[in-house]
Order: sequence, then structure tokens, then C-alpha cells
Amino acid sequence: MSERLNGLNARAVALAVVVFMLALLLAAPAQRYFAQRAQISALQHKLSASQAQVQQARAELERWRDPAYIKTQARARLHFVMPGETQYIVIDSSKTKTAASSSAAIAANLPAQAAWYQRLVSSIQLVANVGSSSR
Repeated sequence: MSERLNGLNARAVALAVVVFMLALLLAAPAQRYFAQRAQISALQHKLSASQAQVQQARAELERWRDPAYIKTQARARLHFVMPGETQYIVIDSSKTKTAASSSAAIAANLPAQAAWYQRLVSSIQLVANVGSSSR
């Protein structure tokens, strides 16, 4: 019976060694396979994103081929007007008054008899103080 157990143990050890060797031999190729699959997936995602950008660029190009679109963009971006039209640009007067009054207040607080560089530093400090107190 002990010969039978020894034979069984020897077979089990041999089988374990064979399975271990197979696992060892297949580990590196399997790792490379999964790494390459991940790389292929990333490249496919990048390709689809690039194709979407190309489609958007083609659509933008088609819009720019339309003279009406060009005319609209020139009016909006460059403030072009057609001959005979009058263009009005509205400026918010409340913002300009507060900016003028705050700059006048800063100018009044500068030392009059100081050197130019001292006046420069003082004006920067005053603007910083006004900016921090308004927040």
C-alpha cells in the first residue's frame, strides 16, 4: 500500500510541476496580450474622438462656405455694417462712472511731494487696498 501511495504522490507532484511550468510559460504572453488589448482599446477610443473632431471641422467648413454665415460672423465679430446702416454701441454708464470716481479717489490720495517711484508704489498699494475692500 505504501508503494501505491508513493506512486500517487509522485504523480501528484509531477502533475503540480507540469501545471506550474505551464502557468509560468503562459504568464508573460497573457500579460502582453492583455496589455496590447488595452492599448488597442485606447487607440480605438482616440480614433473615434479624432473622427468626431474631423466631422465637426467639416461642418464648420460647410458653414463658412455659406455667404450669409460669413456676413453674420463679420457683423458679430468685427462690427461690420452694410452701406447705409448706422451702428450703435451701447456702453453701460453705471460702470464707467464708478471706475472714474474710484480712479479719482486714488489719485487724490497719492502723496504730492514724493518722488515718482514712491507715487507709483503708493498708487499700487492704494489700488490693492481698494480692490480688497470691494470684495
